[in-house]
Amino acid sequence: MATTVFNDAQLEVLRMMSVFNTPEAVKDLKQSISNYFAQKAEEEIDRLWADGVLTESKVEGFRTLHERTPYNVSLINIDEFLAELESKFS
Repeated sequence: MATTVFNDAQLEVLRMMSVFNTPEAVKDLKQSISNYFAQKAEEEIDRLWADGVLTESKVEGFRTLHERTPYNVSLINIDEFLAELESKFS
């Protein structure tokens, strides 16, 4: 089994965890961490906006952005596929 090596930041977080011994404390910790990352995301969005990377038109473009695999994917007819393979290798 591989050994996990923690860096200094991870070790510090583990040391701090000793005081979180109630469900309320864990809930508060989760909220604090969530707030921290929300603040960092907001700061980055503000920076992108200030630098002109993020614009009103790009934000509006997100409304119609679809990056999923289309649902109407045509499926291969297995019989036709096998017949084609057979004809190529016969």
